[in-house]
Amino acid sequence: FAGIPRERIAKGAQRLLAAYPKNRLMAHLANCALTYCCPAARNLALGRFEAPLPTARACNARCLGCLSEQPAESGFPATQQRIAFAPDAREIVEVMAEHCRREKRPILSFGQGCEGEPLTEAATIAEAVAAFRQAGGRGTVNVNTNASLPEGVERIARAGADSIRVSLVSARPGLYADYYRPRGYGFADVAESIRTAKAAGLWVSLNLIFFPGVTDCEEELAALAELVGAHKVDFIQLRNL
Repeated sequence: FAGIPRERIAKGAQRLLAAYPKNRLMAHLANCALTYCCPAARNLALGRFEAPLPTARACNARCLGCLSEQPAESGFPATQQRIAFAPDAREIVEVMAEHCRREKRPILSFGQGCEGEPLTEAATIAEAVAAFRQAGGRGTVNVNTNASLPEGVERIARAGADSIRVSLVSARPGLYADYYRPRGYGFADVAESIRTAKAAGLWVSLNLIFFPGVTDCEEELAALAELVGAHKVDFIQLRNL
């Protein structure tokens, strides 16, 4: 964004606010672009690349170092403010359609740093994606997720999603649980979600949180290779923890 005048971003965000005065999600993202300088929200304001679609307030994991929610006793403030409402399908579709009008190769992504787990809102997401596709909506619909709810993955796939990116710190169940501290699901559900997504024809990538001395040890590599090989994961992105 160094070469883009701030006035251009502000003008784009203000245009969205004026065009959709009753859309809470659009207002949320415009504020993210103007106040927090969120790169994804700024791209929406500019009508380019990938549009963010934060949807979920709740999360079924308690990840160490969560970006958007920290317990008071942790002593660490959350670095991003979690969305304070759950947008409805109409609001989501309006954002999707607006971005598609401006970007030739749109990417529309659920699961942002300012929300919880999108699969907890799978019904709403599926309703929005289905309506978007039925209206001729094009582009890549992606869900960044902890892959905790296989039935949610299947529902979103049927609605017309294209890909999921699964957050993963370890392919070993014990270490996975130590970091994500899941509530109501386990590593077996993550593997089942990946299998479900591939069976439905989705592109599946791993958002692999890399930690030297752990991720690169032989035991971890063997577990990861087994997971990737068994389920034919398409792509791995490394993220430095």
